[in-house]
Amino acid sequence: MAEISPYIDFASFLKGHFPEQKVQKITLTAGFSCPTRDGSRGRGGCTYCNNKSFSPNYATKLRPITEQIDEGISFFRRKYPEMKYLAYFQSYTNTYGEVDDCIAKYEEALAHPDVVGLIIGTRPDCMPEPLLHYLSELSKRTFLLIEYGVESTWDKSLERIQRGHTWQDSVDTIWRTHHAGIMVGAHIILGLPGESREEILQHADRLSELPITTLKVHQLQIIRGTIMAGEYLRNPEDFHLFTEEEYIELCVDFVRRLRPNIVLERFVSQSPPDLLLAPRWGWKNYEFTAKIRRALSTPPSIQ
Repeated sequence: MAEISPYIDFASFLKGHFPEQKVQKITLTAGFSCPTRDGSRGRGGCTYCNNKSFSPNYATKLRPITEQIDEGISFFRRKYPEMKYLAYFQSYTNTYGEVDDCIAKYEEALAHPDVVGLIIGTRPDCMPEPLLHYLSELSKRTFLLIEYGVESTWDKSLERIQRGHTWQDSVDTIWRTHHAGIMVGAHIILGLPGESREEILQHADRLSELPITTLKVHQLQIIRGTIMAGEYLRNPEDFHLFTEEEYIELCVDFVRRLRPNIVLERFVSQSPPDLLLAPRWGWKNYEFTAKIRRALSTPPSIQ
């Protein structure tokens, strides 16, 4: 007998949209920039971002969208020859550019015979109306999910990490996107410096009031070469980095405060060990997920 999940996971969500097909995301780099790096909203990027990934020789490595898709498919094809794919525009801000250039890259991905939809990662302050209109029409002919990096619902945190946008920007853009008939995803970081446990849990309350379909959650990670790494090394007392057990308890309480029909795509992210300064956990992502599932399946104790 199949185990009943205590929340809607991303695989089940995709199965609902593609009941007859196995579908996998393929991550693409489209060459877009970011307003907190090019000077329009700031320089240096968000404080938690690893600026090594923004090295000047990056542009020389940029390959055509079709070539990236073919390479991604080749990884899965031997084991899953009938699989179809979602082109996932993940790196940087994938609606930040000339509208015609954005559209051309999306359409190139969709022209691939094995691509059945798009997931576009971006910022809530980077969705111009002409592009939103195009995406609204696009959503009528293909699977489309716009994923916004919200990161925090507290303006004090957004300012501290140099996001360059406010919580209200996220609220307004998520509603605009929803009213355009497009599915919306959000991304949130748990444990940003200066946020109490209750403030972290209030993210769940605030996000639940918005018309989001999916949510990605992960712990704060201190990455070498970032502004935040310098802050952490100078003033480690400003940061509370969770133990594995603390983080599982936090996630369980967080999920129990979320609107139950929000699809939860992930709970943790693990950066490469050579880049990760802290926290250094020993468990794998799937182990966290299994432990969180089990905890959520157990009724909460009555105080």
